[in-house]
Amino acid sequence: MRLVIQRVSKAKVTVNQNTVGEIKKGFLILVGIESGDTQLDADWLVDKVAGLRVFSDDHGKMNLGIKEISGSVLAISQFTLHASTVKGNRPSFIRAASAQVAKDLYDSFSSQLTAKHSIPVEKGIFGADMQVELINDGPVTILMDSKNRE
Repeated sequence: MRLVIQRVSKAKVTVNQNTVGEIKKGFLILVGIESGDTQLDADWLVDKVAGLRVFSDDHGKMNLGIKEISGSVLAISQFTLHASTVKGNRPSFIRAASAQVAKDLYDSFSSQLTAKHSIPVEKGIFGADMQVELINDGPVTILMDSKNRE
């Protein structure tokens, strides 16, 4: 499972010109699910996101987590995070999980942030053509991959 986490001052997602998710300060998280990912991958990433300290404290140091700033998450499913560009110029998405597996893990990841860590989560619509707007604060962008736990 692969995440692109962006610290934002605000973000929203629209589908067919209707806003389906919107947050103020917090994280916009692009969520990519790979074939072979399991609930253990989602569980590890939920805890890592909840503990990520990238918000500034009173001294301007990135020392606070999302809960400490009363932030929210906007989670967007994005199978293209597992694109392979090894051959040619057209990406291959063969490594992406099947739609049902991906939806289940995306839903679990999103709901566990709230259930386990009390972080409010807004979501896009799985599989929809979405337009995402954000103001990246910093900018701060963090990559996490459950298969490469750096």
